Amino acid sequence: MPRFIALLRAINVGGHTVKMDRLRKLFEDCGFSDVETFIASGNVIFDAESENAQALEIRIGDYLEESLGYEVTTFIRTPSDLADIATYEPFPDSQAETEGTTLYVSFLPTPPDSEAQLKLEAYCTEVDAFHVRGRELYWLRRMKMSDPAYPVPPFGKALGMPSTMRNATTVRKLAAKYAPNDEAPLE
Repeated sequence: MPRFIALLRAINVGGHTVKMDRLRKLFEDCGFSDVETFIASGNVIFDAESENAQALEIRIGDYLEESLGYEVTTFIRTPSDLADIATYEPFPDSQAETEGTTLYVSFLPTPPDSEAQLKLEAYCTEVDAFHVRGRELYWLRRMKMSDPAYPVPPFGKALGMPSTMRNATTVRKLAAKYAPNDEAPLE
């Protein structure tokens, strides 16, 4: 049975609090097995009979909206997808490893078109750098996200599509814990 990772938007942010035991139960009620959660930010690992990730995204999103009363956009990746995302280096080490710098990964439903990518470039500054690869947007932030002198750029509007963001450290830990069966866990 295929294994998937659901990255959920709107779980435990913006006043939408969902306990992880409830979230696991909702996935089980939706017909999935071997359901686990990873930290309390909407990361759900599960087995499904279907191999159609897009159909699973719709099914999960619809079921969670019906059950929770608000929209929960769902992004599905396989363990192999996540391993690839976690090991990809979108920025030179000299930039990414500077003290005070954090790398984030935004998961998207589809690759952004060239027009959206051009709009995104307008938000690149000495503080913020962006890189798109497939259905992921990598964001290098050279300052704390909470610094009022440098507000978070509205890059979501530039892309014109929903997304959910995770710190790259979380993505790496998730990829290591749920490495594809045919591969050794990531270091």
